[in-house]
Amino acid sequence: MNNDESMSTLRAALYDYEPDAVQAALRASFDANAIVKLGFPFEEMIGADALYDTAYQPLHTAIPDIERRDTIVVHGTDRDGNQWIGCCGYYTGSFLRPWLEIAPTGRQVSMRYHEFFRLIDGRVVEMQGLWDIPGLMLEAGCWPMSPSLGLEWQVPGPATQDGVFRAPRDNELSSSNLLVVEEMLTNMGKHPAQPLEAMQLEKYWHPKMNWYGPAGIGTARGIEGFRSCHQIPFLRAMPDRRPADAPAHFFAENNYVAVTGWPNMEMTITSDGWMGIAPSGQSIEVRSLDFWRLENGLIRENWVLIDILSVYDQIGVDVFARMKQLHPEPGTQYAGIAV
Repeated sequence: MNNDESMSTLRAALYDYEPDAVQAALRASFDANAIVKLGFPFEEMIGADALYDTAYQPLHTAIPDIERRDTIVVHGTDRDGNQWIGCCGYYTGSFLRPWLEIAPTGRQVSMRYHEFFRLIDGRVVEMQGLWDIPGLMLEAGCWPMSPSLGLEWQVPGPATQDGVFRAPRDNELSSSNLLVVEEMLTNMGKHPAQPLEAMQLEKYWHPKMNWYGPAGIGTARGIEGFRSCHQIPFLRAMPDRRPADAPAHFFAENNYVAVTGWPNMEMTITSDGWMGIAPSGQSIEVRSLDFWRLENGLIRENWVLIDILSVYDQIGVDVFARMKQLHPEPGTQYAGIAV
């Protein structure tokens, strides 16, 4: 089985979601010693069975009619020759039982995901994935963190509707767009050590760009929206941001570019402004998995998931405990008084 066949089988099983078929597809697609890195609170595990037992089976119990819908699938090779497939989309279904102590809504919900798979000879040897669990908290009406500066909504798939099915691979176009994204990120790293103009945002971003951030940050429209909703608070809070020691893996397919790393960046929280987090002087690592879509050499759409729960965990804030305080179970006692 080649890489495409392996992932197509797994994607189809997760869409139709029958437990036995999903478990079989995971075992068929994953190497026995595959390293699975899933965002907080799951963290690292080994092999398909651990992924199923720890993540998928409890999620299916909570959402019995669950299905996984891809909006973007990108195939490519990073600069070290590793084969990657990146998938972007959302899990959806009727939220009928608690999951991670998030109270069920009894109605349909959706939870975004970015999942990256490194494959060798048709077998997944590494998975890096983020699920937007805070987004599910928001849909459940129990938001335990600061309000978002951007728009919180059902993040759409690509405007061009070619995220999954697109034209045959154009290697020249793929390489050209990959260089645009890499150069853009390099120039972004020049500020604040250099003047704002050093980032040259207008050179890389389309005037009608959309930046689709995770729950807690939200969506921003245009360069000014991106700067006010995310970039300015982020840079003000952590001006010493720098690449993490872990390698970042960039790859591209036609107008789509993707990157995964675990973690991507390191920084120190020295000022306020980003997601309402106090300037504690805490050094943190940030996991961010991205997809970009380019039009005529400019970035028109950018899907971003950040492991927000991991950030809060690193600064000593138990988001799940705050959530439970907002929606305590009957009989819970505070100061000796039952609620």
